[in-house]
Amino acid sequence: MSEQPVAQDMLITLTADIVAAHVSNNSVSVGDLPQLIANVHQALNGLGTKEPETAKLEPAASIRASVKPDYIVCLEDGKKLKMLKRHLMTHYQMTPDDYRAKWGLPADYPMVAPSYAATRKELALKIGLGRKPKAAVAVPAAKAPGTRTRKAQEPELA
Repeated sequence: MSEQPVAQDMLITLTADIVAAHVSNNSVSVGDLPQLIANVHQALNGLGTKEPETAKLEPAASIRASVKPDYIVCLEDGKKLKMLKRHLMTHYQMTPDDYRAKWGLPADYPMVAPSYAATRKELALKIGLGRKPKAAVAVPAAKAPGTRTRKAQEPELA
C-alpha cells in the first residue's frame, strides 16, 4: 500500500521538474500550461505499461503468388506493377529494404517483373553495356604533311 503513494509522489515530482525545465527554456502561454502539465504527467504515467499488441499484418496477396512473369503484386495494396520501387516510395515512403523487412521477404526478392528485367537486360546488351571495352591497338601516328621545321640558322659573326 505504501508503494502506490511513493510512486505517485515521484511521478508528480518528475512532472514538475520536466515542466519547469521546459518553461524555463521555452516561451509557454499561461493558458497552455495546464495542458502541458497534463501531457507530461500522462506520458510519464504510461511509461511502465506495455503497448497494445499490433495485429499481425496480412498481405494483400500471398507472398508466393506475388511474383508473376509480367508483373509483381504489391503486398501493401494488391496492385499489379512492373516496377515496385517507385510505387512504394511515392505511396508509402518505403525503401525496398523497408518493404522486405516489413513483410519478411528475402534480400533477393525482386522489385521489378521478371519479363521487364529480361527485356531491359536484352536492350542493355544490344547497345553494348556489360561488355569490357576492346583493347586499343596502338597505331604509330605519322607526321602530318606540311609541318616542317626550320633548322636554326647560326648567327653571323661580323
